[in-house]
Amino acid sequence: MQDKIWLSSPHMGGTERDFVTEAFDTNWVAPLGPNVNGFEKDLESYQGENVHVAALSSGTAAIHLALIQAGVTAGDEVICQSFTFCGSSNPILYLGATPVLVDSERDTWNMCPLALEKAVEDRIAKGKKPKAIIAVHLYGMPYKVDEIHAFAKANSIKVIEDSAEALGSSYKGRKCGTFGDFGILSFNGNKIITTSGGGAMVCHSEEDKAKTVHLATQARDQAPHYQHSEVGYNYRMSNISAGIGRGQMQVLDKHVHLRRAMNQFYQELFAAIDGVEVLVEKSADYYSNHWLSAILVDPAVTGGITREDLRLALEAENIESRPLWKPMHLQPLYSKYPYYGGKVCEELFEKGLCLPSGSNLSNNDRARIASVIRGVFN
Repeated sequence: MQDKIWLSSPHMGGTERDFVTEAFDTNWVAPLGPNVNGFEKDLESYQGENVHVAALSSGTAAIHLALIQAGVTAGDEVICQSFTFCGSSNPILYLGATPVLVDSERDTWNMCPLALEKAVEDRIAKGKKPKAIIAVHLYGMPYKVDEIHAFAKANSIKVIEDSAEALGSSYKGRKCGTFGDFGILSFNGNKIITTSGGGAMVCHSEEDKAKTVHLATQARDQAPHYQHSEVGYNYRMSNISAGIGRGQMQVLDKHVHLRRAMNQFYQELFAAIDGVEVLVEKSADYYSNHWLSAILVDPAVTGGITREDLRLALEAENIESRPLWKPMHLQPLYSKYPYYGGKVCEELFEKGLCLPSGSNLSNNDRARIASVIRGVFN
């Protein structure tokens, strides 16, 4: 059996060890320290737009704190696109709120503005105006920013911009993660850069960042003793993890370039294969980091070949691939909650496959992948 080709594995740049070693040498192994401050400043500089960043334990933790700061409490409703990972939606349930799930559109595979409008109008008619919208840049592809944010602003609804998969992506030249009232980043082990585990909240004011840090450090009041006036959480990033992040920031743009090159590799590979569509930008307004390259396989055109046929063929050669996210409204946990839209995200799940996309894939890896794909379709 040949070595495994992973879907998206960590890719170290080489300087991460220096930051971690310095933390050990100076005994900054406590939850906070110079690396946390430095990592936050690196992210603020990269994102631009005068944002303020709080480094946290995960992107899911960031969504949880964003919902709290958006005023979401038990009994409230929150719009979330159905076609996403549960880390986007689970924090709604943490707060005892109700998720209202919305279908995708076909251009970006993200939240459909028309379904969003219908959902909000219907919830208002039922006497329950949503408190927030969680919109996701899925697989690094920006969602329809102009339409969604214009609608949210017109209806005075806060937007939590889930950019967990979209660090390095941009819309009309502006970095994803900076459009929403709160932006969410993730540095999980499979992301475009990693801190092993971790995430961040992108804020537009020092006050919002300070509130985020306060909540993330058990909401401790200003006092010489431990005093607490509200519920807090243990959500801050460690100085060790942040050291890895500082090194990763030095290779972020390189990783984006290499991931985009993998997407181009798949575009060229499938160009002569009927019935397979690669997720790509539909206009120059969109710039995806192509964290994961994803395809749709239409068996009505491929002669009956399905995405599952391809997945199993890759698996037989020790190459990891994965179906697209199963929509939340099809999940047992979420099946009882409201859903608005058609069957776009259901079709994406049925036909879609994520292919190996790492920035550390070799020419030999690409040759193995291509050989299997050609064997399946030819």
